[in-house]
Amino acid sequence: MSKNMKRSFKEKLALRNHLVKEALSEFLGTFILVALGCGAVAQSVLSRGELGGAPMISLGFAMAVTIAIYIAGGVSGGHINPAVTFAMCLSGKIRWIKFPVYVIAQFLGAFVGAAAVYWINYDLLMFYTGGKLTVTGVNKTAHIFATYPEEYLSVANGFSDQVMSTAILLLGIFAVFDPCNLPVPKGLEPIAIGLVIILLTSSMARNSGCAMNPARDLSPRLFTYFAGWGPEVFTAGHHFWWVPIVGPMVGAAIGTAIYMLFIELHHAPREPPQRSTEHEKYTLTNMEEEKSLHTSI
Repeated sequence: MSKNMKRSFKEKLALRNHLVKEALSEFLGTFILVALGCGAVAQSVLSRGELGGAPMISLGFAMAVTIAIYIAGGVSGGHINPAVTFAMCLSGKIRWIKFPVYVIAQFLGAFVGAAAVYWINYDLLMFYTGGKLTVTGVNKTAHIFATYPEEYLSVANGFSDQVMSTAILLLGIFAVFDPCNLPVPKGLEPIAIGLVIILLTSSMARNSGCAMNPARDLSPRLFTYFAGWGPEVFTAGHHFWWVPIVGPMVGAAIGTAIYMLFIELHHAPREPPQRSTEHEKYTLTNMEEEKSLHTSI
């Protein structure tokens, strides 16, 4: 009787709509990305480098991406990035109808993730700033949540930075999940993506932080606007705020086109796998994952 009751309770809670399941997955994955990734930045900044620095931030964000993909990948593909979802739609790996649902979930997850970073570090943040939340200056803290350009960086150079870094990110993602390229052992794909993040943040983060993710940047920026940093979060760096939004989307399109034209279109036709009951069961269970390409950030 108790087992039947438990089964009935679980069935009542279980969602039937696949798109809603995927949206919840993207929300949670992006929340994890921002909460842990920006959390690594917060620990480094608020300790004045004693508990971190550039290498720790790079590693922290990479591991945040990795665990986020492990959490969300089996349901939605673990995109956790509108630029990645855009690339998957452009390449025909997921349907365009999913694009707005995924993106809304990603932006909401990133906003809640930023709120979590603020809440967890609130006392330390007030101690560090003396209660004055600033975008620039010696005790600036807005860059914990969103990316800002260095003083020398022009908007055009910053835009090129975001386009190129995101294009390379997508090249890496397509390669990792391409069954006709050098295969990554099943289950280790998120780790491979994490290594790509370490590479990019180690080589292209100096100019403006290597956002490569509109949700990871805009939603935390919006949070800081409402949480006390004010309108300067949008005017700083010659109104730089739009660059980490538009740049990654352009970069995603370029990265997709390059991989398709240089690599994927030239693969030899694959032989159909041997069909069996177990294989069919596995394929049907994971159909949405295969369409989504299990991609990340």
